[in-house]
Amino acid sequence: MARRYEELKAVPLDEPKHESTRTPNKITSLRLGLSFILILVLASLTVIQVRPFTSGSEIVFGGTETPAGGTGYDENIKICVSNIPPPARPPAPINPWASLTIDEMVEIQNWLLSAQMNLNLTRGDAARPSDNSVYMIQTYYPPKADVLKYFSSVDHRDAPARFARVTIHHGGAVEPVIKDYLVGPLPVTPATEMTRLTEIYHTETLPYNARGYDALDWNLPEINTKIAAPLMDAYKASHFHRGLPNDSTIVAGGAGPFGFDGSFRRFWLNWQRDTPGFWLHPLNLWQYVDVSGTDPSKWDQLKIVYNHQVFDTAESFMDAFRNGTLKRVPPVTKQEDLSWSTRERIGALRDLDNLPGPRSVSFAGLRFRIDHDLQYVSWMGWGLYLGFDRDMGLNLWDIRFRGERIIYELKPQEALAHYTGNDPYKSSTALLDSYFGMGQSVRDLLPGYDCPDEAIYLPATTFSATGMMTRKRAICIFEQDSGRPISRHLGFERSEFGAVKGYQLVVRSVATVGNYDYSLVARLVIIYLHAGPSLKFEYIFHVDGTIEVRVSASGYLLSGFWDDEQGAYGSKIWNTTLGSLHDHVINFKVDLDVGGTKNSLLKTSLSQEVTTQPWFDDDWGEEVIQQKITREYIDNEDEALLRFPTNFQGGYTIVNTDETNKWGIPRGYAIHPGYSPVYNTVVGSKRLLKNANWARYNLAVSRRKDTEPSSSSMWNFNLPGAPPVDFHNFFDGENITQQDLVTWINVGMHHLPSSEDVPNTRTNTAASSFFLTPFNYFDYDVSIESANAILLQPPKKPGDPFSYNDYNVRPAHCVPQPPAAFEYYPEQVYDLDGKPAPPSTVEEMRKASELYLRIKFEL
Repeated sequence: MARRYEELKAVPLDEPKHESTRTPNKITSLRLGLSFILILVLASLTVIQVRPFTSGSEIVFGGTETPAGGTGYDENIKICVSNIPPPARPPAPINPWASLTIDEMVEIQNWLLSAQMNLNLTRGDAARPSDNSVYMIQTYYPPKADVLKYFSSVDHRDAPARFARVTIHHGGAVEPVIKDYLVGPLPVTPATEMTRLTEIYHTETLPYNARGYDALDWNLPEINTKIAAPLMDAYKASHFHRGLPNDSTIVAGGAGPFGFDGSFRRFWLNWQRDTPGFWLHPLNLWQYVDVSGTDPSKWDQLKIVYNHQVFDTAESFMDAFRNGTLKRVPPVTKQEDLSWSTRERIGALRDLDNLPGPRSVSFAGLRFRIDHDLQYVSWMGWGLYLGFDRDMGLNLWDIRFRGERIIYELKPQEALAHYTGNDPYKSSTALLDSYFGMGQSVRDLLPGYDCPDEAIYLPATTFSATGMMTRKRAICIFEQDSGRPISRHLGFERSEFGAVKGYQLVVRSVATVGNYDYSLVARLVIIYLHAGPSLKFEYIFHVDGTIEVRVSASGYLLSGFWDDEQGAYGSKIWNTTLGSLHDHVINFKVDLDVGGTKNSLLKTSLSQEVTTQPWFDDDWGEEVIQQKITREYIDNEDEALLRFPTNFQGGYTIVNTDETNKWGIPRGYAIHPGYSPVYNTVVGSKRLLKNANWARYNLAVSRRKDTEPSSSSMWNFNLPGAPPVDFHNFFDGENITQQDLVTWINVGMHHLPSSEDVPNTRTNTAASSFFLTPFNYFDYDVSIESANAILLQPPKKPGDPFSYNDYNVRPAHCVPQPPAAFEYYPEQVYDLDGKPAPPSTVEEMRKASELYLRIKFEL
């Protein structure tokens, strides 16, 4: 361990002076320098706790069992090593799930634009709805069989061919349509081909009215002339009555879905004041607009609702506005202070809050390994590859523990937010966030806030119709002490008293889709943001072989205008602001490979029984009421659309009946509900008729197929009546006994807003999780293998201390490297030629982040 430190040597106090060879200035500088070093040494000694131990003679499990007392730690003061993770050793030198590079995206796009392809494409940065343009380019994940073959041989000749998924908006076609293609093999050569990608969908076509969101649509002049201009006088008056200066702006956000079956593209606009935290400043005005087809001159508004009054035309609304028959919202008598919706600190300073809180330091150096090029991570027997895509962001692949593959794929699929309310906007909002691109919405994490100071960051790059974007800090990885042992016991017999430290590895990423930040953690951990709060996705890896998947939310509520008729749909959180009731449900795909790819689904139930036994004829009577276990295998997919049992009396486990542990029990991984295991409250809503059937359950298990890569698609959002991916179609009566299975697991929350959601929802309560934990997979608790543990033995004589064995792993002490100064820069944007674009203005960054949820109009 000593080699990992650089010793800080103090200069002896009696060092002789050599004045004859130094000028006075040099002498002064030297003295000041020596004084500074001496002060640093003395200051460090005052904060380093020296805990005594002695070197005992009894060796136990490779460590030393010692009584208390004796010499202390090495008192030399050392500077901690820099936090650079050691290099990883991936099982294969290729990451089959790696994202496309900028050069690859540019190469593909140029190939598509070439004359030989004859696609009549317009570059995305200049395209209109009536043009053909490339909307998306990203990696298409290879077939599982190809990947497993490659990992078995690790022969470059077996490496899966690399393909890209390309989406083209064919707005210039006689019948406009969306088409997905596979382009490959890559890199582009004469052998590269483009073929239709249809086998993953349940519909033959993707209607053009369900096309991807494009901010360019909202820069068209028709938006102003058809929707905003006719109501301009009213906008100004409404704006003034809400206490804002007349020279301000107002913004509108759109509800979704935009359509039902592709026959139209319409939605409600919700008007808000353009002020920090504008999500919390609705204006009680809504417009229903039609943006169907490819000709913006035909776009129009179909209905206007103001203060519970409905108008079919702009003319009828303006007539009521001018002749005094419009029932107006009560005016604000003075200009309001709108700072309540900002994140500026308020209130009295709390005791000792002027001091920085504790921070995590790996004094002996980082204990996880990273291959930055392959985006591979290993820690304490765990190893995994990372992927990243436009739809849902971070995903994990080939997760192994102690040399065995546990999970082939762990990937978020979709994030639903279903709102309610007594206004046109909330009652018609049912969002599916893969449409907006949760991966595309990821921005750099905040060092020291989103992730600890010593976290290691990995980049991510995505393609959009107008350019590409790289975030240097898209993903963070760190080890943390959970602050509690993963196991412990107090005992008095030999070797039964001890504890194992509960260290965890976290991989995290945060996406901000409009108003919500979502974060995901799989201890490993991740985070993500949506219209509403941010969702944080975290993958958390434990030393016993458990993986925890956690989602938490923060950010601004998608609020409504408060009046007395809104009480059943939320809570009043400010003078005229309603915190709207809504559900979040987030779906994950978990491809467990327990002892191989052939697995079964075990259902365990707990029930009550009344039983008698010969020995029951005692003081308590002849009967005993107790619980018992019932085990059964679910053999048919149709019976595998599941909810957790009442009171969680039982559960579900993926097992391999051909592989048993030492005790003859099938090896398995159990799916344990964590915090807030919910599913969607509402069933039958037309806006979620068939496009989010996965949200009706806690979990489901189906046969794994390459043609069923996801429970949803980005196109499902606008096609609830005819979704390209209908989750229920996965379940067609197939046998699931000893087959390659996929488990689809939901987390989420029923969000009943309160005033404490202002300004932002909090991640501690707005959270949900599930656990994947070994269930007879091992012969014993493998966390007992950890050397970060202590074993105590009872004293040999009364009054003596307990002796202990710490396996020679003792707390390191050194002077930590100072945290880097905080800085935060916008993401790096590239144009469609792959060249760095000029830095974006704040307004441009807002448009890219807040999408159609913030459409700005100047008054």
